[in-house]
Amino acid sequence: MRVLLVEDHLQLAESVAQALKSTGLTVDVLHDGVAADLALGSEEYAVAILDVGLPRMDGFEVLARLRARGKTLPVLMLTARSDVKDRVHGLNLGADDYLAKPFELTELEARVKALLRRSVLGGERQQRCGGLVYDLDTRRFTLDEELMTLTSREQAVLEALIARPGRVMSKEQLASQVFGLDEEASPDAIEIYVHRLRKKLDGHAVAIVTFRGLGYLLETRDA
Repeated sequence: MRVLLVEDHLQLAESVAQALKSTGLTVDVLHDGVAADLALGSEEYAVAILDVGLPRMDGFEVLARLRARGKTLPVLMLTARSDVKDRVHGLNLGADDYLAKPFELTELEARVKALLRRSVLGGERQQRCGGLVYDLDTRRFTLDEELMTLTSREQAVLEALIARPGRVMSKEQLASQVFGLDEEASPDAIEIYVHRLRKKLDGHAVAIVTFRGLGYLLETRDA
């Protein structure tokens, strides 16, 4: 799952990004509001983390533009301001959560995890497809109660598929969840990851099905 972090304090941004990446998330880091607005208009994210005091365009304006486009993406606002009016203003604009600086990274991780659980898994802690189970809290997949060993790319592809039951995802859509802004998104590479996942799912009652010209779908089947 892919997260956008927008924070102009470089050291803090690096610390937060590393903490989130260590949990298996793909994290894009930007440092100003204009760049954030452009990214939110063209990329697909599971959660956005926006600092209020951004250069060029503040976090409130970025959030307002996002909601004006009809996007329901969960947004966590970060602020050094203690004024209750600012927090109320952000929540009224459509922020889903607020975290005041300074904060503990563990608290931020917990809040992001809660937003992911709400937005991706509909509030549930687990997503299932046959014997395949994804636990958002541990970021682990089990297959017929056995822990799966996956690379980060394989994990990202499988997360995207299991989070969208019954929905065909194109290679381009999957690539957007696997690769960050600073990486070259390669739809062709998705074929490799899908091939590897199929080998790991072989013999079990769940499979990745190809819809020629459209993409891939995760579904249950007879083992």
